[in-house]
Amino acid sequence: MKQVDASLLQKMLIGGAERLEAQKEYINELNVFPVPDGDTGTNMTMTAMAAAKEVASAELSIKEITRGLSSGSLRGARGNSGVILSQLFRGFYKGVKEEETLSTKAVAAGFKYAADTAYRAVMKPKEGTILTVARAAADAAVNAARQEEDFQEFAKIVLEEAEKVLERTPEMLPVLKEAGVVDSGGQGLVEFLRGAVEVMSGKNIQMDGMKKAPQKAASAQRKDGREEEIRFGYCTEFIVMLEETWSDEKEQDFKSYLSGIGDCVVVVGDEDIVKVHVHTNHPGKAIEKGLTYGELTSMKIDNMREEHQERLHLTRETSGTKEMAGKKKESRKPYGFIAVSIGDGLNQIFRDLGVDCLIEGGQTMNPSTEDLLEAVDQVSADTIFILPNNKNIILAANQAKSLVEDKQIIIIPTKTVPQGISAFIGFEPEQDVETNVENMTEMMENVRTGEVTYAVRNTSVGGKEIKVNDIMGIDDDGIKEVGQDIKKVALDLLNDMTDEDSELISVYYGQDVTKEDAEQMAEKIEEKYPDCDVQLEYGGQPVYYFLMSVE
Repeated sequence: MKQVDASLLQKMLIGGAERLEAQKEYINELNVFPVPDGDTGTNMTMTAMAAAKEVASAELSIKEITRGLSSGSLRGARGNSGVILSQLFRGFYKGVKEEETLSTKAVAAGFKYAADTAYRAVMKPKEGTILTVARAAADAAVNAARQEEDFQEFAKIVLEEAEKVLERTPEMLPVLKEAGVVDSGGQGLVEFLRGAVEVMSGKNIQMDGMKKAPQKAASAQRKDGREEEIRFGYCTEFIVMLEETWSDEKEQDFKSYLSGIGDCVVVVGDEDIVKVHVHTNHPGKAIEKGLTYGELTSMKIDNMREEHQERLHLTRETSGTKEMAGKKKESRKPYGFIAVSIGDGLNQIFRDLGVDCLIEGGQTMNPSTEDLLEAVDQVSADTIFILPNNKNIILAANQAKSLVEDKQIIIIPTKTVPQGISAFIGFEPEQDVETNVENMTEMMENVRTGEVTYAVRNTSVGGKEIKVNDIMGIDDDGIKEVGQDIKKVALDLLNDMTDEDSELISVYYGQDVTKEDAEQMAEKIEEKYPDCDVQLEYGGQPVYYFLMSVE
């Protein structure tokens, strides 16, 4: 086989995404830190699947297929690993888009473009990661293409080199070596390449299930024949692998919660697992609630409005021009604000501060680039400040910024919600953009953040042996405290975070902490730190018992 045509490339790319999805949970287990977060396998899979749907619907040409790979992944990218994968896809598109068919040399050029593009997208590239594996695959491809025209041999050489370098990642990153794992992002890339090679070697895939859903899934038919928009737009399904005994009371509580955020609720459980289905506008809330009962698998989220909205957009373009021209253009204000947050209390704090648009999400469900773009579209302002409030969302925010042309987007790189709150407080409307960026960044940098949560897997980090369900205290530098008692771990963590210059301690308690317990916690903090102001707020965040900040 000396060439790959558009039809085969289309199937190979879809095969890569399907292989990645099949290995998602294995990749998640490679994550070093045992926190209940939006794991690498999940983020890469959702990114790749967004790309695969565009690929499956594209015209059969190298250019259109790889364009779909790039655009679908750019908008669907979630988390740092998903953004880097989307940049690899974007670079591959740039490298091969002018080809009619692909030779080994053309693929090698695409791989080289891919690795270079991904490295440029990361501010401080770190070796021992997906970037290292991508560059190794690219170098192997360039060298192999000089002598090898047959794709079977070429693919074997490239894949073997990628696997060898992946196995060496623990030698490049001590934290991987301590945990006894390879880099999860690198593993995800290798799985994608394996899936593509399997299809090239003859494995069949189902194309029909990968294509975009038909328009009728986006709306319901009324009796008078008119379409009526679905009230809840995301069909959300997942399985909970139970960590504790399942009871009728728990099942009813879960159903009641899901009914409060959606409809079409189905919760069916037995001794080991619970199958969940719900239509909701906030799939992240359903998933985070599920995480309180155990680990999740078989997660699936479908946007039932997507095709409907695309059709409405086309209608506005073709038949709504006259109506729009007769309306006064909505005036923009100078500044607008978007923040990522989760939890009723934290959301209300941001609303009270004056945030224009809140994106539900965070650690357990990283919003996609598309989510951020939709938020930007909703805010009518010349300059929009985005507070990601999570280190795993900053790359996606920067990617969204690069896709916006009609508004100035400023990313304040807040890594935690307390940092985001302080940064927003540092905004002064009478100042110019540059001064506000400086002030908000300074306010953010004065905040030290601590989080108290539970471990979802056994591991070893920073010399600490951690078991499933251990309570962990995590600050800006990593896991500092491990124990069995939530309050003790929180107080020990706070001791690590404070010094003689500390003036303000803020505590946000989560949905699984009672007000009484939170108030007792605040009293102990006040006794221990009499020179500090102590503020207690209801955060309502899932998964994290306490968020704490010291200024």
